[in-house]
Formats: sequence, structure tokens, C-alpha cells
Amino acid sequence: MSLDKTLAALADPTRRAMLEDLKGGERRITELASPFDVSFNAISKHVKVLESAGLIRRRKEGRAHFISANPDPMEEAADWFAEQAVFWNARLNDLEKALFEDDEEKRK
Repeated sequence: MSLDKTLAALADPTRRAMLEDLKGGERRITELASPFDVSFNAISKHVKVLESAGLIRRRKEGRAHFISANPDPMEEAADWFAEQAVFWNARLNDLEKALFEDDEEKRK
């Protein structure tokens, strides 16, 4: 289920852009919101989705909310994609071999 939440969170370009910005380190939520031409309420919803997926961490200091990236769910997703790549590459190699053998038989 956590993979589902991770992939759903990453499906939105605004949330992906926020995660890109967080590569530079922790940001106040207002700093994270500044590049986007949407309401603060919309930004807050995006942050909640990322937080629910475990992709970010929130730290409160007084009234300020600081957001930082959490790479753990991304590692799980990367592992899943790597497993899929191994599976599909093997299937595509088998298909290529079969097509090549079929071409060879037709040439004879």
C-alpha cells in the first residue's frame, strides 16, 4: 500500500517539483509554495499527500512549518521498478531471440 501512495503522490507534477526543490534541503512551507501560482490551501493539500505517502517530513518551530524530503519511499519504488525492469528485459530478450530464429528459418 505504501508503494501505491508513493506512486499516486508522484503522479502530480506540482508534487514532483516540490520534491525536486527539497533536494536542496529543508524549506519553510511558504518557500516551498512560492514558485507555484496556486492558493496556499492547494499547496497545503499537496504537502499533505506527500506527507501521507511518507515522502516528506514536517517540523514545526513556533508558527513556521519546515518541510524536508524523506528518501525511504523512493527507494522502495526504485526497487520495485528495478524488479520490473529485470522481468521485462528478460521477456524482451526472449522475444528478440524468437524473432531472430524465425527470420533465420525463413531465410533457409
